[in-house]
Amino acid sequence: MTIKNGTLWENIVRTTKNAISAGALFSIPTHYTFIEDGGMRFFVRVLAGLQRKDEARKKQEAASQSGGQANPFSPPEKELVVADISDTHIALLNKYNVVEHHLLVITRSFEDQDMLLTLSDFEALWLCMTEYDALGFYNGGREAGASQQHKHLQLVPIPLAPEGPAIPIMPLLAEAPIHGIGTIPRLRFLHAFVRLDRGLVNAPRDAAETTYNLYGDMLKRVGLNPPSPSHLTRQSMPYCFAVTRDWMLLVPRSRECFEDISLNSLAFAGSLFLRTEHQLDRLKAYGPLNALRSVALPGAGP
Repeated sequence: MTIKNGTLWENIVRTTKNAISAGALFSIPTHYTFIEDGGMRFFVRVLAGLQRKDEARKKQEAASQSGGQANPFSPPEKELVVADISDTHIALLNKYNVVEHHLLVITRSFEDQDMLLTLSDFEALWLCMTEYDALGFYNGGREAGASQQHKHLQLVPIPLAPEGPAIPIMPLLAEAPIHGIGTIPRLRFLHAFVRLDRGLVNAPRDAAETTYNLYGDMLKRVGLNPPSPSHLTRQSMPYCFAVTRDWMLLVPRSRECFEDISLNSLAFAGSLFLRTEHQLDRLKAYGPLNALRSVALPGAGP
């Protein structure tokens, strides 16, 4: 069971329209600004209207504490289901989205978000990324910004920002190695970076195998345990992971927040989400790169 080629984007757009009409999808309003720092133009959104999402999270936590159903993906809301991606994964719309057409790729059976990615995860990811140009990411655990424990990868369409580079981190990539796993010199914290052959997008299963193997090598390069090919493997440390058709970035995490600002994998690609203007003022004063460094591990990669 796999999605029919050339249909995913159409399904996303149609499901979005229907979910809004049914009252199942809520887009969180924002306004945005840019912060220049270290050669990177960070795209920063300040959110409003978070009350509904906060209330839903409180209900979920209360249900969990009382032994009730606390997993919003089991079963998923039918109005949010976009497609069957594979025998192991389905695609849903993010119910409380900031980025339009934000897609969640979840495992059909429960797997913990603290488990390392599997070859099946990468196959599902690439079956989506061959359909449209997107930034895929995975928040490995709560300290990496994950809000749900049911394993889910995420995709947001490119470009991320209405102006400037398609992904804010792109200007920094010019200084990264062309071949092999290396680092981005201006990122002064532990990480691993690798470029991908653009031709991979034409063969999703080959792309999945190649990037799954590279992912394991990236984990080892930053001192984390790689996944086992034979069984689910729990991560040895929280981490953020981002992937496009052209590159992958992996960053071990020391904690979730800079002060009271939660940072997930999108932050390391240069896209940040804040709750208040006060947070924005503090981020401008401290600098986004310093904020990222404060939640990562020291060093500049291997």
